[in-house]
Amino acid sequence: MGLLIGEEAPDFTAQACTATGELVEHFNLHDQISRRYAVLFFYPMDFTFVCPSEILALSSRTAALEGLDCAAIGVSVDSKWTHNAWRHTPQDQGGIGDINFTLVSDLDRAISQRYGILAGEGRSYYPAGVSMRATFLIDRNRVIRHMVVNDEPLGRDMDELLRMVQALQFFEENGRVCPAGWKAGDEGMVNTPEGVAHFLKDSSATL
Repeated sequence: MGLLIGEEAPDFTAQACTATGELVEHFNLHDQISRRYAVLFFYPMDFTFVCPSEILALSSRTAALEGLDCAAIGVSVDSKWTHNAWRHTPQDQGGIGDINFTLVSDLDRAISQRYGILAGEGRSYYPAGVSMRATFLIDRNRVIRHMVVNDEPLGRDMDELLRMVQALQFFEENGRVCPAGWKAGDEGMVNTPEGVAHFLKDSSATL
């Protein structure tokens, strides 16, 4: 699988444990996101180490994502039963509690393979056969616009993920690109030689 930026997010139907704790047999990605933005959030395994910190950080930002009409969906190679058990394990015992987004089961590894993030032998810290620590931002047309993949020991920054959703929507609404360090409320850059010169004149010293 090559780079997926600019391509339609591969669809899938799989078992899942929803944000309300319901266990479902047929969770379909495209049906669930419909005409919304979506964050597809792969992680190695339930009941591990960095993963719960990332999931809780994402869960605490789901309200902000919902405000941007963006759904969050987690995926790992665990079963829906394991997802459910993890949700029912207290946080002070390594569980995640009642998180605010769905966890999808990728037991046969087909989803991770389609997204090109299934760890194989010799992948640094990853055991073979688990999903890498990967995130995909999907737009309203189901097109992947942003992706990031971290090595197993390196947790992701959920504020940066939120910023990327805001940046994508800013570009779509205003037609201006988002230079280094852009944050919500900034003007952005006109993507012409004159626009670059104007931006650098005012901002190069603070980049």
